This record gives sequence, C-alpha cells and structure tokens, in this order.
Amino acid sequence: MTPHPESSTLSSIHTTNDAPAHGPAHAPHAPLVLLLATGAGLAVATLYYSQPMLGVLGADIHASDRAVGWVPTLTQLGYALGLLLLAPLGDRYDRRRIILAKAAVLCAALLLAGAVPSIGALLAASLAVGMAATLAQDIVPAAATLASAANRGKVVGTVMTGLLLGILLSRVVSGFVAQHFGWRAMFVAAAASIALLTAALWRGLPRFAPTTRLPYGALLGSLATLWRHHGALRRAALAQGLLSLGFSAFWSTLAVMLHGAPFHLGSAAAGSFGLAGAVGALAAPVAGRIADRRGPELVTRLGAGLATVSFAAMALSPWMPPHARLALIVASAIGFDLGIQASLIAHQTVVYGIDPPARSRLNAVLMVGVFIGMATGAALGSQALAAWGWMGVTAVATASAAAALAVRLLPGARRAR
Repeated sequence: MTPHPESSTLSSIHTTNDAPAHGPAHAPHAPLVLLLATGAGLAVATLYYSQPMLGVLGADIHASDRAVGWVPTLTQLGYALGLLLLAPLGDRYDRRRIILAKAAVLCAALLLAGAVPSIGALLAASLAVGMAATLAQDIVPAAATLASAANRGKVVGTVMTGLLLGILLSRVVSGFVAQHFGWRAMFVAAAASIALLTAALWRGLPRFAPTTRLPYGALLGSLATLWRHHGALRRAALAQGLLSLGFSAFWSTLAVMLHGAPFHLGSAAAGSFGLAGAVGALAAPVAGRIADRRGPELVTRLGAGLATVSFAAMALSPWMPPHARLALIVASAIGFDLGIQASLIAHQTVVYGIDPPARSRLNAVLMVGVFIGMATGAALGSQALAAWGWMGVTAVATASAAAALAVRLLPGARRAR
C-alpha cells in the first residue's frame, strides 16, 4: 500500500505511540478528570492574580506606575515563551514529570513574588511565574491522551472549564484577598495552592510514554512543519485567535468603561463581571458532548455565531438606561464566554485528532494563536475605547467574532477538518 504523502513527510517528526505508559487510552475516572480541571484552573489563575493588586503593590515597594505595569506584561510574555519553548517537550518526555517539575518551579516563583523587596525581583519572579504556568497547557493534552476518541470532547471540555474558571475568577479572588490580607498574602496563598496541587498530581497522575525522540532543536522546528502540513490546524488557530481578540478587547477595557460616567464603579465591580463569564464556562462540557456526537465543526460555527451575536447586542447599550445597560453587558458576557469556550473546546478536539503523537506541539501552536489574539485585542480595544468610546470596543469585538465565523463557514472548512 502506498503511504499517504503527508504521512511520509511527517514520519520524521514523531513515532506512533499514543498511549500513556500504563496502557491504551480509556475514559479516565471522574476524580482524575476533576484533578486535571482543578490543576489547569489553579495554574492559569497565577497569570492574573497580580492585575487587581498593582496599585497597592506599587505603593508598597515604592515602584512607579510604569515599572509596575511590566508585572502583568512579563507574566504574559513568560507564558508565551513557555508555550513556544517548553510546551513541545510534552511529546518528547513523560508529561507527568514535566507537569510536576513546572508545578515545583511555579510554587517557588510565587513564594519569591510574595517576598520580594524591590520591583526588579518582582519582575523576574513574574517572568518565571508565566513560564511555569504553562503546565496548564501540559495538562490539557494529557487529558486528551487519557480519554478515548468517543469521549475526548467531553473530557477536554471539563478540563477547559476548570481552566477558564481559573482565568475568570482569579481577579475576583486576588482583589478580595489583597484588600483584606495584603498582596503578599495572595502570592503566598497561591503558592500553597500549587504545593497542594503538586502533591495531588504526584499521587494521581499516571505516567505517559514519549511519542517522539526528536532532539530539542528539531522538536521546535517541527512546529513549523505541522503548521505547513495541516490546514485544519491553521484554520483552528486563526478562528480561535480572532475570537480571543474580541474577548480580550472586552475584558481589557471593561474596568475603564465602568469607572467613567454614567456608572462610576470601582475595580471590584469590574472584577465581579468575571462571575458572569463563569456562568458561560460551566456549560463547556455540554459543548464537548455535542462535539463528540455531532462533530466539532458544528460546535465551532455555533460558538462563533453566539459570540458574534452577543458582542453585537452591546451596540444597543447607548440607548438604554444605566441599569439596563449593565444587565445587557452581563448577558452579553455570559453569551460570548460560552461561545468562545465552546469554540475552543471544539478546536482542541479537531487539533488533537490531527496527529495524536504531536498533541503537545499542536496545542502549543493553537494556544500561540490564542495568545496573539489576546495581545492584539488588548491593544486594539484600548485604542478603540480612546478614539470612539465603548461603541468602538463593541465594533472591534463584533468584527473579530464575525471574521472567525467566516473562517469556519468557508468552503474549505469541512475539508480542512
């Protein structure tokens, strides 16, 4: 039988082992799925704990606003570097060892952040936190590997619910803890949570067999090869990146908008909007089950469509009284968070099925697309708010979601799946 040309091209990238070391993939037990979801949420939350505390933090260590602004920037930069430089190692080594090693480094970096005497040490700790927090992106492909093809969407959806809840609730938690116990206490509490997580993962996480023997340089080079050879990967990264652009444009400008007229609300109120997004995140496993039964393509289109409608609905807010405007924004946040989360789960289901031995690298490429969208959305959102007000932010978010829907509706979408 003549091999498929693409298989021949990629044969040098990986071996064909796709199972954990303890045996073939089956449906993981519910406690293990819960552990993975909790781990993903606690890990990714460490990226956002600092954001509501920057004002108090800067005054305490006598740092300027400009210097303090580098804390979340370097945390996100560390995460991006970790995705590119560390996440692919999950295909080369036992994912369990990588997850445990990153968790230990993350715990130490958080303790350092809570004890720093100066802004320089805090910036170094922030970069380390970002890089080590990529253990969340090792947990997700681990969950996909442990699940069978028939229930992969459901399992990934559950783990991604934990991850998104970590993102959405982290600001609420850190704002409360910092206000009542101080910003250093928040970092120490975060380190304690990661220490407990490390112990639980050490006991509960199975070992995984490596799926490639490529040296490190070739492993990183294979990211470009995977991108070139898999149209489904390119389409998923583009569509999810566009959805993330709208998501970031909204959340990066919400506090500024609520602070001004006619609301005059503080940062705590803006943080509480994360609870609205969490409602949408809780429905993510349903999206995973639909992807398992009806196919992920349908879920990507439904999710992008729901996000587009939810963003567009906010265009009605200028003609509404303040309380009704707030209710509309809450409803829109629930809608677009659900749509974006559903699309991400479906895109991960697509990507993980492309080349199972390369799941860590495929996930890295997808999440780099998400990160680029998030960074672009934050920049465009702030510019739109300054130039055209909240309607400008609404236009940016709606246009990006509509573009993502167009990507999924293109004739080649079904073939690229």
